Amino acid sequence: MSEPYNDLKQVDMSIQSAQRIIGHATMSMDPGQLHAAKEALNTAKQHYDAMMNNQTGMDGMFLENARETLERCEQQINEALKQ
Repeated sequence: MSEPYNDLKQVDMSIQSAQRIIGHATMSMDPGQLHAAKEALNTAKQHYDAMMNNQTGMDGMFLENARETLERCEQQINEALKQ
C-alpha cells in the first residue's frame, strides 16, 4: 500500500466487500459461501491490520469505525458457522 488515501480506500472497499459476502452467505447458509465469507473477512482484517501499522493521526475515527464493523462481521459469520 502506497498512499494514505489509497490505503484507506483499500481497507474501506475490502470491509464493504466482506459485509456483502457475509450478508449473502448468512442468508443462504451455503457452506461454500460461508467459507468464502470467512476468507473475505480475513482479507479485510489483513488490510485493516496493515493500515493500523501505517496509520497517520488523521485515520483514528475511520479505523475505529472499521474495527467495529469487522467485529460485527466476525460475530455474524461465526454465529452462522456454528449452525
